[in-house]
Amino acid sequence: MRDLTPYQSARRLGGNGDVWLNANEFPLPVPFELSQNTLNRYPECQPKLVIERYARYAGLQPDQVLVSRGADEGIELLMRAFCEPGKDAILFCPPTYGMYSVSAETIGIEYRTVAATDNWQLNLPAIAEQLDGVKLVYMCSPNNPTGNLISADDIRQLLEMTRGKALLIADEAYIEFCPQATLASWLAEYPHLVILRTLSKAFALAGLRCGFTLANPPVIDLLMKVIAPYPLSTPVADIAGQALSDDGITLMRQHVAQLNDNRQWLIDALRQCACVEQVFASETNYVLARFSDSPTIFKTLWDQGIILRDQNKQPGLAGCLRISIGTRDECERVIAALQLLSGASREHA
Repeated sequence: MRDLTPYQSARRLGGNGDVWLNANEFPLPVPFELSQNTLNRYPECQPKLVIERYARYAGLQPDQVLVSRGADEGIELLMRAFCEPGKDAILFCPPTYGMYSVSAETIGIEYRTVAATDNWQLNLPAIAEQLDGVKLVYMCSPNNPTGNLISADDIRQLLEMTRGKALLIADEAYIEFCPQATLASWLAEYPHLVILRTLSKAFALAGLRCGFTLANPPVIDLLMKVIAPYPLSTPVADIAGQALSDDGITLMRQHVAQLNDNRQWLIDALRQCACVEQVFASETNYVLARFSDSPTIFKTLWDQGIILRDQNKQPGLAGCLRISIGTRDECERVIAALQLLSGASREHA
């Protein structure tokens, strides 16, 4: 434990900014208010209204839904339910979300990595060679931090490859930004498919800590054996239920449309900046870009109160910074700062 490196969340990394574009949050607060006044009582383990509303939203049955403290708890619950420390392994394909490895290390489970291909797709032959002893395969689509979708044909091949051997966990934290790509309807065909979701991104409720695991009932039943007695506090269940109402879902979709418009504006503007070498396509609420001098750009913007996320240490992402999509004003501030830097570098040259 002394040697473990904790997950470096945006808040742990700090900063004194007023333009926070490093945690893929919605940039403005949402107008929900508490309606429950039963804090003297313990909450339901799986609040009925939240489960029913999420199942309806996802097009599933309530017995296919588990709610937890963010999708991060779902990541860990799966390891605790299906992996024996010191014996079983998990597998994932970097560059990707950092909590898969952190949770495995914390529990004492071996993790194996198979680097993504040059275009950040699955290296299926290499994965096949590593599957012996693997109980869980984590796959993020759209992927964080690259922003791309994993090929549906490759996912089907991976599901066939893991059938009867391992669970495939599809992390869909950002799926609201490309809802046509969800695998939720595939659960009927693949008993070993599991899907992770969250209210932190498109639903603008990162501070709520509310996530969902979607799976077939036998998997949900096993997860219920290891989940904490009261994973959701009463206020969290209260707000989550409101967010999943018809009005709440309509509001979320309006927010997604705004962010998608801002994302396209930011991508177009980044491509005009001299200090930007490459801007990658995104199906999410963030954009990954490669810069000619990313350490200087990161530090300069940091000092101006514009906080981005450095991805240099991720495999294959040298020179890359990830920029969350903020308000249009925040996006404009990023571009103005980069244009000043580009002008200064040209004068220096």
